Amino acid sequence: MPILEVEHLRKSFGQTLVLDDISFSMEAGDTLSIIGSSGSGKTTLLRCLNFLERPDEAIIRVRDEVLLDASHADRLSAQETRKKRLHFGLVFQSFNLFPQYTALQNVMLAEELLARETPGWKTHKAEITARIRAHAEDLLREMGLANRMNNYPHQLSGGQCQRVAIARALALSPDILCFDEPTSALDPELTGEVLRVIRGLAERNTTMVIVTHEMAFARDVSSHVIFMDDGRICEQGSPAEVFGNPQQERTRQFLSRYRDEN
Repeated sequence: MPILEVEHLRKSFGQTLVLDDISFSMEAGDTLSIIGSSGSGKTTLLRCLNFLERPDEAIIRVRDEVLLDASHADRLSAQETRKKRLHFGLVFQSFNLFPQYTALQNVMLAEELLARETPGWKTHKAEITARIRAHAEDLLREMGLANRMNNYPHQLSGGQCQRVAIARALALSPDILCFDEPTSALDPELTGEVLRVIRGLAERNTTMVIVTHEMAFARDVSSHVIFMDDGRICEQGSPAEVFGNPQQERTRQFLSRYRDEN
């Protein structure tokens, strides 16, 4: 049974069609990389998956549960939308950490806010907070940030901020972890440290969807690759198929341009 199924997703902004009939599925433990030129709809697709944008048409299932049927999406309350969003964790290209909070507080925040909505929060506040703190500390240690937990974002490098953002996305144990160009704001040296973390997650069979311009990384780490062009899936398959033997001329043009630039 696929962990994620997306059927016939369409999204327009005004008269501009941004996503046109996007359909794909992935299994638990897969790493799906989405590649394509700027403006091809990659980020909008991630935002639709994370309920940050509402598609005009789509059916989205996670673990065979229909999370979204766009024909009934207007009936979803804000609380229902927040609950459905928990199936996904999203790491933004620009980190989006809260500058007034330490690395540890940034990672704890979402889980703590959820805990405050549970019936036992007031009675067991200290115990619940201690558990959340221990979980956040474990995640930051996994990210190699054991000695940076009490630093604020302005005291961290870009690579360290992105690793905090990854820990924060993992804190709620999402079914699917999504990355939107996770290294685009980093210089080459810092890019390597973030890619190593993502590679480690892939080796632990974390289910991930990665929008990336790092073609060599996508080729090496992915179990499946989608190439998007002009809001459509132009080609998809294994890394060997898409990178080694692309069937569509547009895919060949894109990969040839990438090789020329690098």
